[in-house]
Amino acid sequence: MNGIINIYKEPGFTSFDVVAKLRGILKQKKIGHTGTLDPAARGVLPVCLGKATKLCEFLTDGKKTYEAVLLLGVSTDTLDMEGQVLRTCPVSCAEKQVREVIMSFLGEQEQIPPMYSALKVNGKKMYELAREGRVIERKPRKVIFYDIEILKIDLPEVTIRVTCSKGTYIRSLCDDIGNKLGCGGAMKKLTRTQSGGFDIDKAYRLSEVEEFVKNKRVEEIILPMDEALSRYPKIKVSRDADKAARNGNRIPEKYCITDKTELSDGLNVRLYDSGELFIGIYEYRKEEKVFKPVKILFEQT
Repeated sequence: MNGIINIYKEPGFTSFDVVAKLRGILKQKKIGHTGTLDPAARGVLPVCLGKATKLCEFLTDGKKTYEAVLLLGVSTDTLDMEGQVLRTCPVSCAEKQVREVIMSFLGEQEQIPPMYSALKVNGKKMYELAREGRVIERKPRKVIFYDIEILKIDLPEVTIRVTCSKGTYIRSLCDDIGNKLGCGGAMKKLTRTQSGGFDIDKAYRLSEVEEFVKNKRVEEIILPMDEALSRYPKIKVSRDADKAARNGNRIPEKYCITDKTELSDGLNVRLYDSGELFIGIYEYRKEEKVFKPVKILFEQT
């Protein structure tokens, strides 16, 4: 099977657990997920099957939306309520101040990844180092908060909805908000409601996937590879370039039907042959007026 299943990850499972369970349910080895969710978190986890595993990096590049409950007045070693409490503090700030501080994080920010994360240092995951009592210096990374919405304030708890770039840690945001308010803060609950075009209301639990398999209807919930990349413009080649496209060659712009697509240097597109067969992802090179292959998904039969 080749394609993507939009999985609803339930709390208590790691992202790796989900992949392992799906291998058993689908009887297929080649499976990969598109962005780790903490074990306590829930929500959207797109899972790639077969040839679609080549697309994992492209699906993780998209924006993500989360709903989180921030608990003010407490700081932990993991930046969420799963960890060890390091300190507590009375929450004396006013609601207006809380709103102002939260909204101050809108836009591009520098964020330090938490020690308890799956990022690797010299081949070892940081949470493994943290469990050994080691603290590694982490460099700040640029992240973008495209939208922050305050859904509810019932101090010391605040519920927020955040749309952000890849590589953003909501736990770190909660910690940063608490530190800026002077009382500390930790993430109490996290739900990913959207990831790279996949929405939570169209996500399937593992038990539901099992039912589809049992009823021989699993194809109904597998999204084709090109549909999962719908945010990339669609480019079709003329018949003269079909062979070159199927061989994964560079395609001059003159052989491409671009319609109303505005071509900019470095633009990624979905490239199809003249018969609407999906070839893969190509990048436009403006100076050369050519489309260069980035990821070929078509296989000769």
